[in-house]
Amino acid sequence: MNEKRLGSKILAKVIAELREALGDRATTADTVRNDHAKDVCHHAPCAPDAVVFPLTSAEVSGVVEICARHVCPIVPYGTGTGVEGGVVAVRGGVSLDLSRMNRILRVSIADMDATVEAGVTRNQLNEHLGATDTGLLFAVDPGADASLGGMAATCASGSSAVRYGTMRDNVLGLTVVLPDGRIVHTGSRARKSSSGYDLTRLLVGSEGTLGVITDVTLRLVRQPEAVASAVCSFPDIDAAVETVIDVMSHGIPMARIELLDEIQVGAVNRYSGLDYKELPTLFFEFHGTESSVAENTARVGVIVRKRGGSEFAWATETGERDRLWQARYDAYYASLALRPGALGYVTDVCVPISALADCIRETRKELEKTALPAPLFGHVGDGNFHVVFAIDPEDPSELEEVRKLDQHIVSLALARGGTASGEHGIGLGKQDALLREHGAAADVMRAIKKSFDPQGIMNPGKIFTPEDNSA
Repeated sequence: MNEKRLGSKILAKVIAELREALGDRATTADTVRNDHAKDVCHHAPCAPDAVVFPLTSAEVSGVVEICARHVCPIVPYGTGTGVEGGVVAVRGGVSLDLSRMNRILRVSIADMDATVEAGVTRNQLNEHLGATDTGLLFAVDPGADASLGGMAATCASGSSAVRYGTMRDNVLGLTVVLPDGRIVHTGSRARKSSSGYDLTRLLVGSEGTLGVITDVTLRLVRQPEAVASAVCSFPDIDAAVETVIDVMSHGIPMARIELLDEIQVGAVNRYSGLDYKELPTLFFEFHGTESSVAENTARVGVIVRKRGGSEFAWATETGERDRLWQARYDAYYASLALRPGALGYVTDVCVPISALADCIRETRKELEKTALPAPLFGHVGDGNFHVVFAIDPEDPSELEEVRKLDQHIVSLALARGGTASGEHGIGLGKQDALLREHGAAADVMRAIKKSFDPQGIMNPGKIFTPEDNSA
């Protein structure tokens, strides 16, 4: 993981120039470097040689120009909440922490959009929208309070994507610093365009390998008039998943549909102090007018009963809903708590909704082969599900076992017309899966990478192997 790091003389020049440009906002302190050595992934940490904290796009450009002159790796850093090793500095270099670029630059109520700096988090934006009585909401919700620049870089989605889409659907434009230091603006505030290549959607999901996102223009939505959440359990996971397929095929507009298998429900009960039946469970959320929410809950209730589901447990007050969904957001940490001291190995795949039941069924058969805790949960309304393996970080055999299981789960998804990652990205962990999924198209992706970043300094070793990112 530490191959091809900068020589000490070149590194000293880079650090001296960064300190001249940014003062004490360029640091080599071990505590800061170690804080930027990894995200919440299972991959081994690897600290950058320096960490910088720019305040403007111009300062980011200056940092990138310094690094480009010395062929020094750059690793953009948001909040460190990713799970595929996207911020691990496998070749050292400079971690470019955007957290201090946290200004909300503009909100338009009439156009329902906003422009924010990359370090603004989704909660920060929504709190601002609420405090200023805009009646608006930024709807993409990956669970963690991630930075919006990081969410754009990874094409984040989450539980609300079934209704509101992913970051790719909600980013109108970007300001990006390219690997040579140029500042470019992509997209516009117009709701459609047929002008040129769609660089915005190319950069969304590029995981910091093509440039550094410094601000984001986002689509907003109106706060729903009525919101209701409900939970129900099922005798088996097939019944739960078939319920999801029925709901979606009937065209019932859902804000969220989340699945927790019985292992995950038990973990959440213990971690979050809840008392749900330890059975496969669906979490629903409905948005709309009072009348539409009532109508849609009734329609879903008919389907649930037909599939043998329990009566709904309702949450309509804000505090009740927040507690319910916080339990869902705690699923990752609840999974780790099944095995104190464990490290989380997370995988996610996404399949067409018609293939969901079969893919989950076959995945569960594979999971029965391991003695490791392996809860399954996911945003099943759009065919996306996750497995969290709680592994012993000191046991290489466990890591090898779950890698094989991960590869098999990916194969199950690809065989059904799905994708190797619905939302977590490729990072360090799924590079082989990328090649299996895209075949010859991966060569086109490599060519795009080299066109943007001929020196291979932008987040090297991510998405493609180090050889493909070599300088």
